[in-house]
Amino acid sequence: MREKISLSTARRVALAAQGLAEARPPGPVTRRHFNKVLARLGLFQIDSVSVVVRAHYMPLFSRLGPYPASLLEKAATPRQRALFEYWAHEASFLPVETWPLWQWQMRHAEAGRNIYAGLAKFGRDRGDLIAEMERRIRIDGPLAASDIEGQRGQGGWWGWSEAKTALEWLFWAGRITARERKPSFERIYDLPERVIPAEILGRPAPDEAEAQRALTRLAASALGVATAACLRDYYRLPAAGYGDRIAELVEAGDLIPVRVEGWTQPAFLSRNARFPRKVEARALLSPFDPLVWERARTERLFDFRYRIEIYTPAAKRVYGYYVLPFLLGDRLAARVDLKADRAASTLRV
Repeated sequence: MREKISLSTARRVALAAQGLAEARPPGPVTRRHFNKVLARLGLFQIDSVSVVVRAHYMPLFSRLGPYPASLLEKAATPRQRALFEYWAHEASFLPVETWPLWQWQMRHAEAGRNIYAGLAKFGRDRGDLIAEMERRIRIDGPLAASDIEGQRGQGGWWGWSEAKTALEWLFWAGRITARERKPSFERIYDLPERVIPAEILGRPAPDEAEAQRALTRLAASALGVATAACLRDYYRLPAAGYGDRIAELVEAGDLIPVRVEGWTQPAFLSRNARFPRKVEARALLSPFDPLVWERARTERLFDFRYRIEIYTPAAKRVYGYYVLPFLLGDRLAARVDLKADRAASTLRV
């Protein structure tokens, strides 16, 4: 028999897991605060939209308040290398210690599985160009797609040139990785052995099942309480065999089966879940914040139907082009449509 918890308890558990149930630092935000948020969330989703600010900057602001952007920027550079880039919940900055947990996915990508069909076909058809791009990086050093002359995209697969597509295939397969980014935010690619610390690169990679269990434990810790579908979505893990991973974690005591008031699907508590009696949060959230990115879960937890309307025709938008939810206490209480008018140094609300 599953234990039953109230919806309000589930909300507080979820907010505590996300680091939104505690006070912000009273003084300057330091690398210690950054590391704590990173450990809690397990990733920062990257998105190219910068209507207000690029998405990966927002989760830290939501939890810590104003902070030096250099904390995040330096963490992804070769000097500090606390983060690396890979496809997790979409493109993401991930703790560098989790590099071994993604080796199974990289092997799948190299074999043409768990990647976009067009990219898999490119890998089968253009092995010559892929090998050439890898050779160029190995011999000439780090490069970005724009550094390759005469390779401008002419439509096709997301408008990418063939050279860019080859680099992206190598990135998915883990044969290259992002060394850093240009000021334009374009990736600069390099070989993993010149980017990932040798101590981490040398760690044995767990097998696929163990890696997925480890990633699910991280997802459970970040979510607090969630359905199996939401746990899987956190790192976009494959559906095949995922029920077995959940059962194994329940048996090990890492996940605790529960029923949440009003939810029709079974739920699972992280063994690390905290139960604050009260949450007094005040936070503006990015559309790509892990608290709200799974929209069905957001609706179940907060009775808040949220959609980003960037791609909705203007006449059909309900709330605005780039609407950010506002968290007040343990409720999503408002929506704010923001735009940074950088030319006028003005934030338009």
